[in-house]
Amino acid sequence: MTSPAAPAPEPGLLLRLTGPLQSWGEHSHFNDRDTAGFPTRSGLIGLLAAALGRHRNEPIDDLARLSLTVRTDRPGVLLRDLHTVGGGLPAKATVTTAEGKKRSGDTATLLTHRAYLADAAFTVALTATGPGDTDTLARCAQALRTPHWPLFLGRRSCPPEGPLLLGESDNALHHLLHLPLAAHRPPREGHGTEFLSDRPLDRLPVPEHLTTADGQDGAHPAGEVNDEPISFHPRRRTHRARPLYRRTLHLPDTQYAGLGTGHLARLHTYLNAHLPRPEGRSHR
Repeated sequence: MTSPAAPAPEPGLLLRLTGPLQSWGEHSHFNDRDTAGFPTRSGLIGLLAAALGRHRNEPIDDLARLSLTVRTDRPGVLLRDLHTVGGGLPAKATVTTAEGKKRSGDTATLLTHRAYLADAAFTVALTATGPGDTDTLARCAQALRTPHWPLFLGRRSCPPEGPLLLGESDNALHHLLHLPLAAHRPPREGHGTEFLSDRPLDRLPVPEHLTTADGQDGAHPAGEVNDEPISFHPRRRTHRARPLYRRTLHLPDTQYAGLGTGHLARLHTYLNAHLPRPEGRSHR
């Protein structure tokens, strides 16, 4: 019996998304702002558009062709925050209504509920799906190094803790599997690392010695999520549903690099060995 052919290498960018707070809206509506448990396509494409300096009314077709695969290093902890606006102010300083009037009485204070992921960490591969996408990836890489506008992890109140771009690769999914994990080794047996993507995950170049947590290869959608952006236009912001693929792998214990400087040192060593910068400078 012949073994299945190895998946073809996919060129792409590798990103590190970590910070005190992240928030990737999935079903947000007016004063109730939720978060998905992972970086969404809408959030990542918006981040790239901000780095490139694109206005909301500009096309995003080239960015929307890129594929997104997420590795969950740390899922984080769900944090809910209650915001109030207008409370305790004199009548003339309270919130203005759509008709230009001032709110009064019990309606003068607006309440908003906002959800965040605290202390989460994700490693992301943005990969090409067509021949023209390699040029798009190159432009995105340069923009991420010198972004036109400040970048944030889903919301403006969620800045990243450091540079987002780890590097460029002709085989991004290989490195997504092997980059050091920003997490401590799990204390219990059976713990796995979750991968999520907009494309089937049986294309991951998984070494034979790695096993899956549930025996599934991620070839079929586990559900769908409404995070595929059609337009970011302020008056016509629209999204559509797309399939969500999940796969959970048992990565080696030695791949867990801990937190803080321990993880950064391991990451620095890996990047300099496997993803050297084009100009020969080391990662810092």
